[in-house]
Amino acid sequence: MQTAVLLSGGLDSAVLLADEAASGDVHPLYVSVGLAWEAAEQAIVTSFLARHHFNDRVHPLVSLGVDMRDVYAATHWAVQGHPPAYHTPDEHVYLPGRNVILIGKAAVYCAAAKIDRIVLGTLAHNPFPDATPDFRAAMARALSLGLDRPLQIDAPYANTDKADVIRRGATLGVRFELTLSCMNPQSAIESAIRHPQSAIHCGACSKCRERRDAFVAAAVPDPTTYATTTNLR
Repeated sequence: MQTAVLLSGGLDSAVLLADEAASGDVHPLYVSVGLAWEAAEQAIVTSFLARHHFNDRVHPLVSLGVDMRDVYAATHWAVQGHPPAYHTPDEHVYLPGRNVILIGKAAVYCAAAKIDRIVLGTLAHNPFPDATPDFRAAMARALSLGLDRPLQIDAPYANTDKADVIRRGATLGVRFELTLSCMNPQSAIESAIRHPQSAIHCGACSKCRERRDAFVAAAVPDPTTYATTTNLR
């Protein structure tokens, strides 16, 4: 079965790509929606795919776009690039409808390319309404009807926490230094563009906190360089 992986540049989707590539043909898809950190994500995705030693089952990256800046306010933190602070809860990074847009655009591409399955790196305890099994099942039904082609939407890590994903990635030899879990567009984007061999994380946003805590919980060495370590205690 041909599978498309929604590859964001983060470690969850990077591990998922490596996992899926171990058993079948994989098409990495990156969908941009106009958020502040996307230049950094695209740079690190390109570097990850070029430098990671995948087998020949991984097809070239396909980049798609749906500009959401006419929906999110110009003052929205994700558009301006002022992400929630280090100790804020996960709920503070909710982007309404993001998975609706990502999956919808990916599905139209997959129908044209005759790809039967889309997977995304949703983890356990994700608090957002567009990250539930019911949502994925409803999207799969609607898109299969609307595109007149059976489509499967899966989240293989939906019952897995981030620490376990890191352990799985370590087993698969995933190069974590070529992944980006940061919402700060200044230090992170500049680093990813100028030095794509490694992404410097801001160290001050809640995604950096989530990443750092997961490496500690996994008992796997964290190869991440953080621009600030003020919060990392």
